[in-house]
Amino acid sequence: MIMRVLQNIFYFYYDGFRSMKVGKQLWLIILIKLFVMFAILKIFFFQDFLGSRFSTDQQKSDYVIEQLTKTNN
Repeated sequence: MIMRVLQNIFYFYYDGFRSMKVGKQLWLIILIKLFVMFAILKIFFFQDFLGSRFSTDQQKSDYVIEQLTKTNN
């Protein structure tokens, strides 16, 4: 029963995507934008800050805890 429902859902989406024309292009644009956001921007804007300043995991965790618990007085 559950397998039949899952199979119907799969074929519903499969047939829908197969007959799409504009939708395929839109999904391609979405995938390209996600790639740019997560791959390209990470390289240029999110360098390894902790790895470049600290050598051990203990030093990294101490710095993070200090930054999270620091009060603004």
